[in-house]
Amino acid sequence: MKLLRYGAAVLGIAALALFPIAIDNPYYIHLLETIMIYAILLFGLDIVVGYTGQVSLGHAGLFGIGAYTAGVMVMKLGTPLLVTLIGAIGVTALFGALLALPALRVTGPYLAMVTLAFGTIIQILINEMTFLTEGPLGIKLTKPALLGVRLDERQFYWLVVVLLMLSLFFVHRVLRSQYGRAFEALRGSPVASDCMGVSVYRYKVYAFVISAGLAGLAGALYSFSEQYISPNTYNFELTVLFLLAVIMGGRKTRTGALLGATIIVLLPKLLDDLELFRWVSCTIAVFVAAGAAYLLSRGKTTPQRVAVPVFGSIALAGLSFVLTTMTDWRLSIFGLITLFVVYYLQDGIVGFVRNALNIKARPTDDAELVSGVAGSGDAVGTASATAPAELLIASGVLMQFGGLKALADVDLVVKRGTIHGLIGPNGSGKSTMMNVLTGIYVPTAGKIDFCGASVIGKTSSAIALSGIARTFQNVQLFGEMTALQNVMVGLHHTFGSNLIDVALHTPRYRRENRHATERGMGLLAVVGLADLAHEEARNLPYGKQRALEVARALALDPQLLLLDEPAAGLTAPDIKELIAIIRKIRDHGVTVILIEHHMDVVMSICDTVSVLDFGHKIAEGDPAMVQADPKVIEAYLGGETATFAQPA
Repeated sequence: MKLLRYGAAVLGIAALALFPIAIDNPYYIHLLETIMIYAILLFGLDIVVGYTGQVSLGHAGLFGIGAYTAGVMVMKLGTPLLVTLIGAIGVTALFGALLALPALRVTGPYLAMVTLAFGTIIQILINEMTFLTEGPLGIKLTKPALLGVRLDERQFYWLVVVLLMLSLFFVHRVLRSQYGRAFEALRGSPVASDCMGVSVYRYKVYAFVISAGLAGLAGALYSFSEQYISPNTYNFELTVLFLLAVIMGGRKTRTGALLGATIIVLLPKLLDDLELFRWVSCTIAVFVAAGAAYLLSRGKTTPQRVAVPVFGSIALAGLSFVLTTMTDWRLSIFGLITLFVVYYLQDGIVGFVRNALNIKARPTDDAELVSGVAGSGDAVGTASATAPAELLIASGVLMQFGGLKALADVDLVVKRGTIHGLIGPNGSGKSTMMNVLTGIYVPTAGKIDFCGASVIGKTSSAIALSGIARTFQNVQLFGEMTALQNVMVGLHHTFGSNLIDVALHTPRYRRENRHATERGMGLLAVVGLADLAHEEARNLPYGKQRALEVARALALDPQLLLLDEPAAGLTAPDIKELIAIIRKIRDHGVTVILIEHHMDVVMSICDTVSVLDFGHKIAEGDPAMVQADPKVIEAYLGGETATFAQPA
C-alpha cells in the first residue's frame, strides 16, 4: 500500500511536469497553473477551517495582500523573484497574526463576520491607497526573472509546480507533527486543549500565521501569473469560493484541497459551455447512479438516502438538454450544485469516496513508528520523596457568580502521595472547585498554592504545565483523533522542535517524536488501551474513553491528578479496572483528587475525604469518620440513618 501511494504521487508529479509539453496550449497551461496556485492557498485555509474549526472569510483579503505586496515590491523596488516571494509571505503572515487577535475572542458566526470585515477593509484600502497600489487602475507585471533568466509561460508553470510540491510537503509534515495535533485539539475541545498545556491563544495565532503565509505565496504567484492585479479581484465572492472549495473537496486532506481548487476554477468555465456541461452532467448522473447501486448492494445506505442525489443528478442531466443557453441559468445551477454538495457531502467528495469504499485515512507517522510496540515500563512518573508533605493548599476560596456563591470560604489541604476524595450532593460545588484549581475559573477571593507557588491568575495551560492535570465530568476527548494522538497532545510539552525542524525532519524532531510516541504507547498500556492505539477516540466504548482521558492526563507528568467523576456511567467490571488504575497511579507517587458519586469507590481507595454542601465544606477526615458524620448524612439523606456501600 505504501509503495502504491508513493507510485501514485510520482506519477501525479510527472503528469504535472509534463503537461505543458504534452499540451502546448497557453490557455490550458494557464488554467492548470491557476488551479495549483489556488491549491496552495487552500492548503493553508484547511489548517484554519479543517483543523482548528474556525470559519474564516478573510482569505481573499490575505490573498490580495500577497498579490499587492509582490506587485508593489516589483514596481517600486524592483526586487528579484525570491525576495519578492519571501516578502509576500512575510507581510501576509504578519496580517494573519493581526487577523488572529479578534479570532481569539470570538467564535462561530461572530468570527466569520470579523474575518469578512477584515477582507472588506483590505479591499477598500487597496482601492484607496493609490500612492502605493495605483488604486482602481491596478498594477501591471511581467513574468519574473529567475537567476537572470526571464521566465516564459511554460517555465513559470514549472516554478508553480515546484512551489506547490514544497507547500504540500511543508503542510503535510506540519499537520502530522505536534503542531497539527495541537490545531486539531483546538477543534475538538478548546477547554481540554488548554488543560493539556496546549495554549489556545498561541496555537490559534500559529494556525492563522501559517495559513496567511501560504495565502501570501499564492497571491504573489497569482500576480505574476495574471500579470495584472486590481482591487475588484479580491472580493467577497472569491472568499466564499475558497471556503466552498475546502468543504467540497473535503477538509483535513491535501487531496481535497487540490480537488476543491480544480472545482472552483473549472466549474465556472463548465457553466459557460453548454455542450461541455451536457457531457459532464451526464457523466455525473451515471457515476452517482452507479455509486448508489453499489452502496445499496452492500447494504451501506437506504433508498431514501440516495433518492435525492440520484434523481437530482438525472434531472440536472435532463435539464442540460432542455436549455439552449447557459446565460440565465448559470448562477442558479452553480448555487444548486453548491447546496447539494454542502448538504449531502458534509465530509466533502474525498470523505464521501473514503466512506463509500470503506477506506480509512492513512495512519500517521506516529503509528508507523510504533507498529507492534507494546510499550509499558515506567510510563507514569514518580514524585520526589523529599518534597514537602502538603502539595496543594487552598484557603478561603470564594467563587461567586453574581449573587450565587458556588464556593464559600473553602479550605483544602492535599498531601503528597494520597488519594483525596471530594464528595457532596449534586450542585455542592465539586466541579467548580476543579475548575478553580485548573484555571478555568478565577476565584473571587482566597488563595491557592501548589508546590509553594500561587496558581491564581495563571492560564489553564500554564497550570497544566506546572504539574496539575485533570479529566472532565463530561468526557472531553478529541474525537476525530486516535487514542495515541490524544495522549500525544498531553505530551506536547515534551517537544522543543520548531517549524523548521518539523519541515526538515531534523534529528532533533525525529528523536522527540520517537520518544513521545513510545511514551504514549506506554501510557495506553497502563490503562489497557495499547491494542486500540490507532482507533479514533469517538469510536471507543464509553469506559475506554474514560480510561483514555486518564492516560492523556498522565502524559503531562503531573504531580497532582484531578479525576472528575471517572466512574460515572461505567459498568461494574470497568469500575474495578478504574480502581486498579487509580491505585497504580498513586503507587507511582502521583497525588490524586477524586470527585465521585460511587461511594464504594471513594471509601475503598481514598486516604482523606472532604465533603461539600451548597459550596461549604461540612466535613473532612478519613472515610470511616466522614461516613459517620451527622452533617454528611443530613446532606445526602436528609437526616435519616445511612450506610455507605462498601467495596465488593
